[in-house]
Amino acid sequence: MKTIYKIVALVGVSVLTTSCFNKERSNYQFMPNMYESSAYETYSEVPTTVFKNGKEGQLPAEGSIPRGFSPEEYDNTPEGLAMARLNLKSPLSAEEKDLEKGKELYTIYCSVCHGGAGDGKGNLVKKEKFLGVPNYKDRELTEGGIYHVITYGLNSMGSHANQLTQHERWLVTDYVLKLKSE
Repeated sequence: MKTIYKIVALVGVSVLTTSCFNKERSNYQFMPNMYESSAYETYSEVPTTVFKNGKEGQLPAEGSIPRGFSPEEYDNTPEGLAMARLNLKSPLSAEEKDLEKGKELYTIYCSVCHGGAGDGKGNLVKKEKFLGVPNYKDRELTEGGIYHVITYGLNSMGSHANQLTQHERWLVTDYVLKLKSE
């Protein structure tokens, strides 16, 4: 008798689970938004129904800092440059300093204007695309000043903060000081 009840229960459950099946329409979805999401064009404005004020969900939280980034100590002002020249020192330890890597980065980003020896006679200067690029030996340079200028740029030189990480900028700074001493 118990087996008959088990068979009837099994048939009943199978009838219930297959009776809602519809071949023309998909069954119930656990998370319908995952299956049928609304597509948006790249860089298009998001409708206000998605985010309050249209863009609020796309902005970083106030006061947040991107991962791996630490803010600079000195501002991009003439006063900030003067303070960096006086006070800013390299945070790299002797083990972290790598002149070969600094030379490689200098060759890629700096030598086209400043020249391979730091004499201000790079390829762009020779072709007269830029004029007045200084020779390192003729200038009073400090590591803080060099780092600040690489970070923010000065006069015709643009900022290299997007191309070089903070660590790489310090490596280039050490290499520039080496070029000055030669």
